[in-house]
Amino acid sequence: MTRKAYFAGGCFWCITPPFYEIDGVLSVSSGFCGGDEKDPKYEDVKAQKTGHRETICISYDAEKVSYNDLLQTFLANVDPFDAGGQFIDRGRSYTLAIYYCTEEEKAEANKAIAELEKTSGRPVKISIEAFKSFYMAEEYHQDWYRKHPEAFACEMKASGRR
Repeated sequence: MTRKAYFAGGCFWCITPPFYEIDGVLSVSSGFCGGDEKDPKYEDVKAQKTGHRETICISYDAEKVSYNDLLQTFLANVDPFDAGGQFIDRGRSYTLAIYYCTEEEKAEANKAIAELEKTSGRPVKISIEAFKSFYMAEEYHQDWYRKHPEAFACEMKASGRR
């Protein structure tokens, strides 16, 4: 059964690769969630004009990988304690969010956040919000790390992620 998960993890270029390493992930698309503007453009989201966050949409085979597995991968690849963005990317469009589609996903997200707060002793700065809509980013953003591996490696290093 194919399902979708939506995570805002800062720069969508940077958060995409870890999910492709998971058996059962079918695709990862870059786009935008969280704002009210329809069909936002990258430059407007980046400039903090829309209320949207850079978000990835993960299509996955729920018989091969669980939502919780995806959630744990997300948490392992972000700084969950940063309320102002991720690494060098600052502003609302780079803040963290989990967009849930079902009450089960909401419960799993809340449980994972509570566990992380308990083990770290720190407040987690990840918004958990009901999914409203996902808007695909422009084509040149899709699988950017695969299309531009050298530039991506520089981006990751400069961002402080690696």
